[in-house]
Amino acid sequence: MTNITLREKADYLYREIEGFDKLILCIADELEPCRRLMAVPGIGPTIATATIAAVGNGAAFKKGRDFSAWLGVVPGEHSTGGKQQLTGTSRRGNKYLRKLFVLGAHTVLQRRTKQSAALSTGLARLLARKRTQVAVVAVANKRARMVWAVLFRGEEYRPPLSPQPVAV
Repeated sequence: MTNITLREKADYLYREIEGFDKLILCIADELEPCRRLMAVPGIGPTIATATIAAVGNGAAFKKGRDFSAWLGVVPGEHSTGGKQQLTGTSRRGNKYLRKLFVLGAHTVLQRRTKQSAALSTGLARLLARKRTQVAVVAVANKRARMVWAVLFRGEEYRPPLSPQPVAV
């Protein structure tokens, strides 16, 4: 029996992961809907291929909010007497996709200075008003709605021309 060191096992696993990453990138480059999704900030090949695999063209949802709710990145609501109160996110739906969208939103917020001027301004305003984690989920919600629109309508992503506040 051969003695395989922990380092050799780790190197083997890293090579396997690199191979799967290349495969995902190849698949994403071949599929036209994936290429359109990857134009959205915070959406890379992994999120694009996972979204296509999970929802196809998005026709299962009537609107972007339905997709966001299915994903579990919308706040809960408790309303009575005309007074609306938003609660924490539901965290229902596809856990893997939700995690990917939240990670993508983290990336968008971390790299906000490298985004377009309109997006950067909107993100700065959001972070000035809300805690970082709340802002991340709001950005994930916004990205999910954008992804649904790109898939469902079959159009290219159009970046905002003026600062768009993310409502929370």
